[in-house]
Amino acid sequence: MKKVGLYFGTFNPIHIGHLVIANHFAEHTDLEEIWMVVTPHNPFKKKSTLLDNYQRLEMVYLATESYEFLKPNDIEFGLPQPNYTADTLVYLQEKYLQYEFSLIMGEDNLNSFHKWKNSDVILANHHIYVYPRLLDSALEESLVKSGKIHMVHAPIIEISSSFIRDEIKEGKNVRPLLPEKVWEYIDNNLFYK
Repeated sequence: MKKVGLYFGTFNPIHIGHLVIANHFAEHTDLEEIWMVVTPHNPFKKKSTLLDNYQRLEMVYLATESYEFLKPNDIEFGLPQPNYTADTLVYLQEKYLQYEFSLIMGEDNLNSFHKWKNSDVILANHHIYVYPRLLDSALEESLVKSGKIHMVHAPIIEISSSFIRDEIKEGKNVRPLLPEKVWEYIDNNLFYK
């Protein structure tokens, strides 16, 4: 079975930090592909701040086209809104029987994982690969004992999409923080101004 890591995000916009993390997981774990799943609406984020779904998907295509193992994915566009990871995982497992799906998430998300819809079901059926954040917190004991959590020593990237959006709005140069084609796409379309 092919091992696929699911890296969910609004990617509003996708930036070099996302690519560093995704590529690191493709190169340094047993995951054979990383699907960059563009989320139409994260239940914990305000929808009004998001660019159109297909504009964000286009940025993910532009950002990943030269990476063999990073794949843009719009699977959640056709699922009921708002999207919940548990529902998406059930759908993917039914549709792609030949794949074993794992989650990729930051340590900050893992610490709030118990609040997710059906988190116990997710943990029972899927592995979770975690990249570090600058945190000083202990993981919940039940997560550690599950044997399904894989802490991956990846570079710590402290760049956020919200920071990039704010900088663009203030007229700052964010070109170094974005893949070149993504920066051109944003600049040509006057996004986030």
